[in-house]
Amino acid sequence: MSARTVVVLGAAESGVGAALLAKEKGYAVFVSDKGQIKASYALQLQKAGIEWEEGSHDEARILAADLIIKSPGIPEKAPLIQALREKGVALVSEIEFASWFTDAVLIAITGTNGKTTTTLLTHHLLCQGGLDAALGGNVGKSFAANVLEKNSPIHVLELSSFQLDDIDRFHPKIAMLLNITPDHLDRYEYKMEHYARSKFRIAMNQQAGDLFLYNSSDPQTVSMLPVHTAGTRQAISEAMIDSEGGITARGHRFDLRSTGLKGRHNAMNALFAVHAALEMGVPPTQIQQGLNTYVNAAHRMERVGERDGIVFINDSKATNVEAVYYALDAMTQPVVWIVGGQDKGNDYGPLLDLVRQKASAIVCMGLDNSKIIHAFSHLNIPMKEAGSATDAVALALAMAQPGDVVLLSPACASFDLFRNYEDRGDQFREAVAAVCNGDKH
Repeated sequence: MSARTVVVLGAAESGVGAALLAKEKGYAVFVSDKGQIKASYALQLQKAGIEWEEGSHDEARILAADLIIKSPGIPEKAPLIQALREKGVALVSEIEFASWFTDAVLIAITGTNGKTTTTLLTHHLLCQGGLDAALGGNVGKSFAANVLEKNSPIHVLELSSFQLDDIDRFHPKIAMLLNITPDHLDRYEYKMEHYARSKFRIAMNQQAGDLFLYNSSDPQTVSMLPVHTAGTRQAISEAMIDSEGGITARGHRFDLRSTGLKGRHNAMNALFAVHAALEMGVPPTQIQQGLNTYVNAAHRMERVGERDGIVFINDSKATNVEAVYYALDAMTQPVVWIVGGQDKGNDYGPLLDLVRQKASAIVCMGLDNSKIIHAFSHLNIPMKEAGSATDAVALALAMAQPGDVVLLSPACASFDLFRNYEDRGDQFREAVAAVCNGDKH
């Protein structure tokens, strides 16, 4: 193969973005996906004149590459990745590759929970302040696509641990580490310290003058803090949240009561976003306006309907116990809790007290609900089982009283009944719309 040959492994959003950027920069590009490539992505590759394969990997061709750009979904233990490592082929993430072609200010956000809300809110606050900022990474467009299409002076990036695993020189001016709780441990030899180390990679290339925002109320983060980052450290603490619905950042108080940011977890997310906006020079008055006009992302504490005084909330993105804890903690009314799906080795123990306090009924939505039933049946809270979003909404409505909240916050992956958490949330929203807009008699 010719020199400066790039092979992109995986042809979804990040892979196609990386391939298009590499082509634009003069690389000879080949895309390989072991699965089927979505038609819209295949069309983009075809239009750009990029050769691609699907359904298998041409291992000889891949091993001959000068550079590999790897999809974050491919685990390190995959045989092809191990073969590339053994041969010494350079391998990076799309995030790393895209960073080579921009001098923009990078604002990078990671954490087990709250990444998307904090990323969207940070971007919204910057735009409210009149700054030209692009949004991407693990939300919206890939970083590479944004660099290629419109290289804004600021990029706000949501980053997963998988994306951070394969960075080298990636250097954010502002890095945020929201929290670290158990998740994806199957990718990290079931060792929490390995997962945490991946999260901390977000700050590994920071220098004096850069800002590292971290959660000083999170024990796992604090335990690893002394050995990471040369940037200026700024602690974000729950002590910055007051009892009257406000937060204080750098001497300025912001009111969250009129915003969609409910619960202490969202107050923490707001603190991170506000600190970043202040660091970028957005005036406090414009930050408050931005907080007031921010709309929650789909599937994240998203209010999707109301019937007979019963409010329905779609929190389908809550795929682990910690996320559900935050959701339940934010509830001020009795909750009919819809939970369940593909178990990820969950320990439901941390939820017991909250469920006892908050839940008036439980609907288990999954193919196998035995673990959830075993975890909560002793609380003597009414429980029903559902095999679809439509059934779950009907059962929840039957058990709810005016003034209750029906909360879909599953604590589990979605793959037993749905394509992904978005599909689960969309089906829930559609089922709610049917009972809210249809015949109520």
